[in-house]
Amino acid sequence: MRLISTLVLVWLVIGVFAAWQRGYFATGDGSCGDVGTVLVTTAAGPLNYFGANPKVECETPQPSE
Repeated sequence: MRLISTLVLVWLVIGVFAAWQRGYFATGDGSCGDVGTVLVTTAAGPLNYFGANPKVECETPQPSE
């Protein structure tokens, strides 16, 4: 169980490092798409270094005028 937990932690740390290298933390405005991209990049982990470049695009509803 400890080995699996360690592997998952390392996987996620590599994903966060990939998101940081791509500059997602510095330029993000906190929109739905930016947050989603950071989350899927983190979840992809080491796959980011084998060609995965996950992106999320979404639009939040605007209030009526």
